[in-house]
Amino acid sequence: MRDIYMAVPLDVSLGSRLNQMIAMAATRGANVFTTSITFLLLLISVALAKDHAHGRSYLVGGSSASIEDSTAATNTILVSPNGVFACGFYKVATNAFTFSIWFSSSTGKTVAWTANRDVAVNGSGWLAFQDRNLALLDHNGTAVWSTRTTGTPASRAMLLDTGNLVVVDPEERQLWMSFNSPSDTLLPSQPMTWEMKLVSASARGLFYSGLYSLYFDSDNQLKLIYNGPEVSSIYWPEPFNSAWENGRTIYNSSRYAVLQQTGQFISSDKFNFNASDLGDKVMRRLTLDYDGNLRLYSLNATSGHWSVSWMAFRRVCDIHGLCGKNSLCKYIQPIGATDAGTNIYKQLEQRMKLGCSCLEGFEVIDASNWSKGCRRKENKTANWDKRRSQKANITSNQDFSFRKVAKTDFYGYDFDYVEHVPIHQCRHMCLDNADCQAFAYRPGKGQCYAKVYLFNGRSFPNLHNDLYLKVPKGVYSSSELASTVTHVCKVHEKEANTSSQMFKDGSSKFGYFISSALTLLFIEVTLIITGCVIVYKWDRRPEITDEGYMIISSQFRIFSYKELQKATNCFKEELGSGGSGAVYRGSLDDERKVAVKKLNDVIQGDQEFRSELSVIGRIYHMNLVRIWGFCAEKKCKLLVSEFIENGSLASVLFDYQSLSPVLQWGQRYNIALGVAKGLAYLHHECLEWIVHCDVKPENILLDKDFEPKIADFGLVKLLKRGSNAQMLSKVHGTRGYIAPEWALNLPITGKADVYSYGVVLLELVKGIRVSSWIVEGEEEVEMAVRCSTENLKEKLAGEDQSWLLDFVDHRLDGDFNFSEAIVMLKIAVSCVEEERARRPSMSHVVETLNSLVE
Repeated sequence: MRDIYMAVPLDVSLGSRLNQMIAMAATRGANVFTTSITFLLLLISVALAKDHAHGRSYLVGGSSASIEDSTAATNTILVSPNGVFACGFYKVATNAFTFSIWFSSSTGKTVAWTANRDVAVNGSGWLAFQDRNLALLDHNGTAVWSTRTTGTPASRAMLLDTGNLVVVDPEERQLWMSFNSPSDTLLPSQPMTWEMKLVSASARGLFYSGLYSLYFDSDNQLKLIYNGPEVSSIYWPEPFNSAWENGRTIYNSSRYAVLQQTGQFISSDKFNFNASDLGDKVMRRLTLDYDGNLRLYSLNATSGHWSVSWMAFRRVCDIHGLCGKNSLCKYIQPIGATDAGTNIYKQLEQRMKLGCSCLEGFEVIDASNWSKGCRRKENKTANWDKRRSQKANITSNQDFSFRKVAKTDFYGYDFDYVEHVPIHQCRHMCLDNADCQAFAYRPGKGQCYAKVYLFNGRSFPNLHNDLYLKVPKGVYSSSELASTVTHVCKVHEKEANTSSQMFKDGSSKFGYFISSALTLLFIEVTLIITGCVIVYKWDRRPEITDEGYMIISSQFRIFSYKELQKATNCFKEELGSGGSGAVYRGSLDDERKVAVKKLNDVIQGDQEFRSELSVIGRIYHMNLVRIWGFCAEKKCKLLVSEFIENGSLASVLFDYQSLSPVLQWGQRYNIALGVAKGLAYLHHECLEWIVHCDVKPENILLDKDFEPKIADFGLVKLLKRGSNAQMLSKVHGTRGYIAPEWALNLPITGKADVYSYGVVLLELVKGIRVSSWIVEGEEEVEMAVRCSTENLKEKLAGEDQSWLLDFVDHRLDGDFNFSEAIVMLKIAVSCVEEERARRPSMSHVVETLNSLVE
């Protein structure tokens, strides 16, 4: 006979129980002793009532509980002492059950943990605590799941107030816990370690393991990965960024994270966030949902409903694999319509409702599970395979054509990438490769992405890319190929049909001539009118409306000249001026303070100017000045950027007459590190590698916390990637900061910025502008830098560091870190090497400076 421990509902209220006991004592002529016994029984009754109200919180060894014998309404076996959590048999189908832990007060019993999510048991299964091992058994006695504690002194299983199911020995030492093997949810105080991972559910309402996982990678970062049946890819944090660009660190190998009860999440890789409703009286859960989005939920104790208080992705189409291969991810509800009174995350959910659709010529594999994607329709699959198999014998590539899918792109899985090529060259590149499925092409820049796999497809109204899908000729109807890219074919005379009416008699010829002339006249008039309309709309069009970078750049937009004239009060307050133009202070209608720069000598045409701005607008880094937008009206070219409170590094560092406090050593080191991070991003990480060409203290701005932000990046011509960089047309930069290769007419690369950065480092340490280092008899500031670095090399090679007290800025009165000063000077000396190949990269500089911080 199996012992059963489960929750028993209280069928008699405490008030009626008390009345029954008092009446019983009166009818029996109870004396004082009897009355005392009665009250003792009452106390016991209250304790039992409390125990029954919450249910048993532990299961002793040698006991078991079956699905058939459990309470039909709840299937509950254990309840936590605080009544928040319950565990037992969770019904997932008509006769299928899992052993799970759920929130008692939530609507629908929200599951927090499941032991056997992929192998359910039927209604004849049971849970047994035998041989010091807690196990879930199927109808035939087969163990589907167990704690594997056989051979240990395990004595009972307990459900704690935290939602943690534990197996303990007689001294309450934990031998096993559910917290160490989560399913898709992390609870407050439950640690996330390198041994654990969260795995999403397969679909809404299904608890089988899905395709998404949250885990600590071998580089110590917390990551989200898509594990599809055909491909696998990390999609969070941004895989194309470095760790520091994503705000992470790879140096802490503890690999530990925890969600606190207050709603704060803290991780060893510096990924931290706060719930929108911080507080310790809210029940929370962090769940990796079936759609691959990581969300923090808060429970409304009154209604029992959950609300999102944080989410990893605000645009769910950025998550890999949601719509599978050969399909597009779209937002089916227009952005902007939200319910009033809801929190920001609820509004985002309302705005970003997901829809999937197959490409033309494809059909969905499983309409109930879009992650399986789409396949070519049956009548077209055979033709595709036949043409591909014959590809080796095709020399003219005429068996395939392309169908244009406007404003669409499939990210990743490019077998080749080229730029500055015409579209017909991109087309032939795809035709010449049998595995090529399509190519994406961006006009203007001539960027070509040939693809072997169509995955992560997105379609936005204003995306710059167009997709050209490779299809066999003769498979699609004329309407489907209306926008196909094909060669223009000329009809030769010998192909004319001599039996046509045109050649039968002269009157027919004349009638045909008149009708043809009228038709041509009508077409010509139509084209003229259409052209006028297009020109009119072209002049009035919004120049840059790419939704992708509108989201990335946050409010990056085009301003009119009148707007900026009003914002700057007719360009009244000038903040400064330089070779590229003057900067004015302004305030937009939304009360944002901005800096408006009038650009001088802009030689690019409007299209080239907008093209460069489309790249700059996508750039975002904490150590780069944020560009809000631009104005390009006739000859006026203006940039609108964020206003930085403390001005330039030059004004703070070199203005000895200023009443502002002297930059302390910690601030200087942080400025050196921040500038290095910004330059490393420009050189190695952003969409187009950018050489600044004018790194100097005037172009390093300091915000209210003295965090550095680099200004004026991207104002010179963008250089091509690789070692064959184009040489700029004229020398940019400022004397004293210009690298030697400018004078030698060598191609300019990022190493020119490294040289300038080295000079800025020297000035940060010494506190004096480099032009003031010129000694008597020297006329060139470059010679002064060279002589100074040669002397520094000799001093740095010695063991005596007392010279630092005379070299470091005297205003610090010796209050600086000797080790950090030595590192900064060694970096500076290596950066200003005459031979640029001997200079370090900015990413190496960041690593070196970071090593002391870590």
